[in-house]
Amino acid sequence: MSPSPDSPGTAVPTVEELEAQERRLVFRRFTNDDAWALGSLLVELARERRAPVAIDIHRAGQQLFHAALPGSTPDNDAWIARKRRVVERYGSASYLVGSRFRAKGTTFEESSRLDADMYAAHGGSFPVTVADVGVIGSVTVSGLPQVEDHRLVVEALERFLGE
Repeated sequence: MSPSPDSPGTAVPTVEELEAQERRLVFRRFTNDDAWALGSLLVELARERRAPVAIDIHRAGQQLFHAALPGSTPDNDAWIARKRRVVERYGSASYLVGSRFRAKGTTFEESSRLDADMYAAHGGSFPVTVADVGVIGSVTVSGLPQVEDHRLVVEALERFLGE
């Protein structure tokens, strides 16, 4: 891990660590009730931290959960949509996608050839992956520095999946 450019003093996970998270954090199934429970856990974690975030869970193009905590703004919803599109397009966490570009000495914005108003490879959106099926959706947080958005989602997934 190296220091985070957007959160001084916060260590940034490596590409290998991010890829390992995706291999570990896999569901056996993912129902509407699972989305509600996971979203509620994220709300609980965010409230404990007084984090001004918006939370979103999508599956197969349908929004299953959304919450906007105090201090979040409509701009957070726009960031959620942009980060979610990265997960949908690449099948990987938005933070991992951005990290892969940075590891090549470039940025997502410079090299992806995608509209920055539609896609953001910033931390906070993580694929909902079902074993033997693949990526079926995403869970996204927006409102904190990108590495903290990512970590909040990963912590909730680890707790939810009993890691």
